[in-house]
Amino acid sequence: MSKVTSIEKAINIIKDGDSVAIGGNVLHRVSHAAVREIIKQQKKNLEIIKTAGAHDVDILCAAGTVESVSAGYISYETEYGLCNHYRKAVENGEVIAKEHACYTVISGLRAAIQGIPFIPVRGMTGSDLIEARGFKFVKDPYSNEELVAVQAIQPDVAIIHVQEADSRGNARISGPKYEDVLMAKSAKKVIITCEKIVSTETFNECPQCTDIQEFLVTHVVEVSDGAKPGSCAGVYDIDREKLNKFKKLKTKEDVINFVNTY
Repeated sequence: MSKVTSIEKAINIIKDGDSVAIGGNVLHRVSHAAVREIIKQQKKNLEIIKTAGAHDVDILCAAGTVESVSAGYISYETEYGLCNHYRKAVENGEVIAKEHACYTVISGLRAAIQGIPFIPVRGMTGSDLIEARGFKFVKDPYSNEELVAVQAIQPDVAIIHVQEADSRGNARISGPKYEDVLMAKSAKKVIITCEKIVSTETFNECPQCTDIQEFLVTHVVEVSDGAKPGSCAGVYDIDREKLNKFKKLKTKEDVINFVNTY
């Protein structure tokens, strides 16, 4: 059965107040086309889930769609500097920063996949993040060691951008996969945006090359250049002109006009 639809219909499954996991990492292979459509549809009070976010989180906060961000890292990490719209929204109390380590986001997604309420993590012992984030402890019944209990993270919707997908929802990622497979497996609904829709036969020829399987996927959207102004491995690099233009924007109205230039 074909799951191909328009970007408008796919994003329409996101409801105000939903938790939305966005795949990719910093400026790489993020479904910015979907992010822009979220803004166009004026979604509100979203919780954004990321390990490492940048332009996606920044522009969503600038447009006023976000209530909270659960992430390990938010910054451009390059010559573009900090995510100033995100930072301003947090400082003004408009957005709640649910600070994580990247690994605690990964652990929370893994807990959701396994159907357990939390997962124990050892590596955070001694970190100020435990108290700042309110993580609780759990005792190992075998050794009595105190471990940090990271609560399961089950996104309402995950949005993943890939290079190739078929009409049924099978998806193939070229280059780093980041946490995208975990997001797809843990989420209640999954939207795949892709550079190109290819035949199912290409997946049958190499089934082990399928990173996200069709039974996980709700909608498929073909959108070339869907990760711009970020990069998409093997297809295009970062659009520095667009990012430089965005970094100069100050108001919500300017951001909306920027979104509408695509």
